[in-house]
Amino acid sequence: MTAEREGHEVLAAREGALLTLTLNRPHRLNAVNLPLYEKLVAELEAAEADSGIRCVIVTGSGRAFCAGADLKAHAETPMTEEERARYVRTAQRANHLIQTMGTPVVAAVNGHAIGAGLELALSADFAIVAEEAKLRLPEIALGTFLGGGVVYTLAERVGVLKARELVYLGDFFSGTEAAGMGVVNRALPAGEVLPAAHGLAARLARRAPIPLAEAKRLIGPAGTLSREQALERERAALEEIFRTDDWAEGVAAFREGRAPDYRGR
Repeated sequence: MTAEREGHEVLAAREGALLTLTLNRPHRLNAVNLPLYEKLVAELEAAEADSGIRCVIVTGSGRAFCAGADLKAHAETPMTEEERARYVRTAQRANHLIQTMGTPVVAAVNGHAIGAGLELALSADFAIVAEEAKLRLPEIALGTFLGGGVVYTLAERVGVLKARELVYLGDFFSGTEAAGMGVVNRALPAGEVLPAAHGLAARLARRAPIPLAEAKRLIGPAGTLSREQALERERAALEEIFRTDDWAEGVAAFREGRAPDYRGR
């Protein structure tokens, strides 16, 4: 059964344990503005609070994933300093939620992902991208600056040297090139992106949610942890998981030769 609630800037559609959030400003190639970020934050916070949602998919309506900031709107109606601060902080909140919420997030990059759009895709745990999609981080070339944690999410994927090249120069690269560099997980024909993302999300939704959340929490900042810190955090997580019903269910399912039924407790 599919439940759908519709807003203007972001559409939210739930099907079982999967929630699909669709950036919905196709007339502007889903360029971000404050209302879009606010709606996205609200939907992500609601998803994190709902134990029945096991995976979130973020995609775009129309032919683009997200063309970045709505610079045309910025030029037509300049923001006050207070409005700019609210915009930046809300954008950072949206990316921070995607990166840190216990629920895994899959970006289905159905088309172009520029600037803030690529920032959102890089914040996700997995990104599946259309082969011909144009990707770019043009901020420095435009006299502005990065957001969404790109200073670490990109370097985590491609290393510091390649991250500098992509950020400093701001050149376009394709979805196929992005997969080859390790910026994204897979590049596929545009029509296959969303079905592949749903297939991946369905697999993730069947995993035990508590260990999955712990893995997400620990793997992300792995490069900043010492060996001793990483081992200690893994130990603490494992001892806590041993106390969960899901751990007992996993053991029982293995013994009985059946698929486990994880409940997140």
